[in-house]
Amino acid sequence: METMIAFCNILRKDIETYYLKPPNISWGIIFPLSWTLMQFIRSQGTTGIRELLPGLMAMSVLFGSTSMLAVTITFERSSHSFDRLLLAPISINTLVLAKILGAVIFGTLNAFVPVVFAAFFINLKGINWGITAIAVISIAITSALLGLLIAISAKEVFEAQTFSNFFRFPMLFLCGLFIPIDKLPAMLKAISFCLPLTYGTDILNGMIAGNSIFSTPLNISIMLVFVVFLFYLCQKNIKEKWIL
Repeated sequence: METMIAFCNILRKDIETYYLKPPNISWGIIFPLSWTLMQFIRSQGTTGIRELLPGLMAMSVLFGSTSMLAVTITFERSSHSFDRLLLAPISINTLVLAKILGAVIFGTLNAFVPVVFAAFFINLKGINWGITAIAVISIAITSALLGLLIAISAKEVFEAQTFSNFFRFPMLFLCGLFIPIDKLPAMLKAISFCLPLTYGTDILNGMIAGNSIFSTPLNISIMLVFVVFLFYLCQKNIKEKWIL
């Protein structure tokens, strides 16, 4: 019971305090929104919008989730309030889960902003929204964990956002968001298959545009493996860099 209370309080504090911080607004909200509007304006017909929608959703999740973690962790570390969390009688697992859940919620909400805009231009019937939601949440979790890994090594918000961009922008072009993976050079294609966002985007492509590379069960299984692996890395780095 006490663990659940601590978990909920950490989550509530993050949502109330950090959702509308300027760095989060600029990178987590304004950038994905402006990119979405730009792509919709330049798209040609309803087919173009449907093909763009999976990439725009994945991009919105990626930037929303990673920005949230970068803002939350670095602000708390600079104010030393994070030190008190590390000293609290809660497990590292509870702390990490509470921190990433706020980012997952923020990223998931971000993902459906392009859907709202797309609904004004195209008919969204026929989309399996259940599988789509699973894909969005999977992308949000892996993105949040990647954001946490980056935030562990950063001391200031601008450092965390800069480090994040070294990962986020290459992912825009390597994970099939806007450039099909089969059109990438062999070396870049190999890198693409090592990134979790590739498989989440592939699920969205299959559900919305009908052109996935792998089967949905395989994509979901691979995403789960990435979640476990990234969670382990976050735990390990927190213990090594923040506690010991």
